[in-house]
Amino acid sequence: MTVENIDFLNDLEQVIRDRIASPSQESYTASLVAMGPKRIGQKIGEEGVELAIACVDGTDDEVLGEAADLVYHVLVGLSVRDLSLADVVAALESRHTG
Repeated sequence: MTVENIDFLNDLEQVIRDRIASPSQESYTASLVAMGPKRIGQKIGEEGVELAIACVDGTDDEVLGEAADLVYHVLVGLSVRDLSLADVVAALESRHTG
């Protein structure tokens, strides 16, 4: 994994924020946000379960695909709450006692 790979998460987070701010009918992100926080939460739960099942009985590609879906939906959920991946990192850092 390279820094560029990790930086893509920041880019994706900005794309999500842009699509929330300027929704279009073609945007899955905008349509998901329009359905409200309950639907976003449901999608996070669905993707989490699918990832768990893939971890138990799936291929590596299935695990990666489900993990990607989960991360995307988590980023949407964070964005609608005006939270960021940086906030998640700060929460994780605060738990680290090293």
